[in-house]
Amino acid sequence: MPAIQFQLNGAATAVDVEPDQTLLDVLRGRLGVTSAHFGCGAGECGACYVMVDHRAMASCDMPMWSVADRDIVTVEGLGTVGVPHPLQRAFIAEQAMQCGYCVSGILISAAALLKRNPSPTEAEVRAALDRNLCRCGSHNRMVRAVLRAAAEMAAS
Repeated sequence: MPAIQFQLNGAATAVDVEPDQTLLDVLRGRLGVTSAHFGCGAGECGACYVMVDHRAMASCDMPMWSVADRDIVTVEGLGTVGVPHPLQRAFIAEQAMQCGYCVSGILISAAALLKRNPSPTEAEVRAALDRNLCRCGSHNRMVRAVLRAAAEMAAS
């Protein structure tokens, strides 16, 4: 079984795994990247979202063969504790999270939106986050945080 090669958070990565194993399982179990969470297991809730070539995608049902030679970004790749991404700063400032289970997927969805549309409207942010489920009901604060991050990014 040849290694599957891809970029993970900007670093060349190669893993020897079964090609049908899911990206989520490999990220969490083999690579120690734990921001993506198992939620529904069917790609419906957003807890496992990662960016694949700048698009938010469910990693729970994504086979490893499909990520070969692609660029994968998780929340760990957005920013650091010392230099957080504007979205991470905005989510903290807006208190846009409670339990935190869904937040990594929502941050990924928001980051993918801002990559393709750096100045989204509120309606566009809501549409981009529509596939992410949050049981805590923090959506309004999350929308404000994304708009705040977009404004900060535009100003810099």
